[in-house]
Amino acid sequence: MDIVNYIDGIGFSPSRGEIAGAIPIVAETAADIASREALLDRAMGPMRRKKSSEKLRRGRRPSEGLAFVVRDAAGAVAGTVRLWDVRLGEGGPGALLLGPLAVDPALKNAGIGSALMHHALAEAARLGHAAVLLVGDAPYYGRFGFSAEKTGAFAMPGPYERCRLLALELIDGALDGAHGTLKAAGRKLKAQRLSLAA
Repeated sequence: MDIVNYIDGIGFSPSRGEIAGAIPIVAETAADIASREALLDRAMGPMRRKKSSEKLRRGRRPSEGLAFVVRDAAGAVAGTVRLWDVRLGEGGPGALLLGPLAVDPALKNAGIGSALMHHALAEAARLGHAAVLLVGDAPYYGRFGFSAEKTGAFAMPGPYERCRLLALELIDGALDGAHGTLKAAGRKLKAQRLSLAA
């Protein structure tokens, strides 16, 4: 699938960073950390830190240029998405791991999650990334092109439901022949930021 054309077809404007002009999406900043963490706690609960995908994110920074937020009228984070650098198996090719994607529960069904997904995938494609993986519900993420079709040879570093490990190739064939357990490959957090995120 040509992800850029797919996104353009629904009114995506990379120069404005929004879908159909309604939901402004901006790059996450250091000032968003506390508000983002509070949103993730509200939207996903305290068990979110025990997920297998969290093991790949812990102590790392999101992939360069791939952390986005939507702010409410008061400036608080109302939606967030990040993508992380991972390696597909020992010495395998690089890819991105998407997550968490979260929206303030009070704003569900306002299109914020979809807007964030489209924006994040378009930016990942623009930056030359070849594939995106995530752990999530196939019925929801299938509408963005994700499926379990090419993830059978991959594993997460901890417990997960195999049917929920999904992938989207931004470049056709990017996952062909790749296999193994996903490994963190991103930039490490500095010690001071690690203590703030804990």
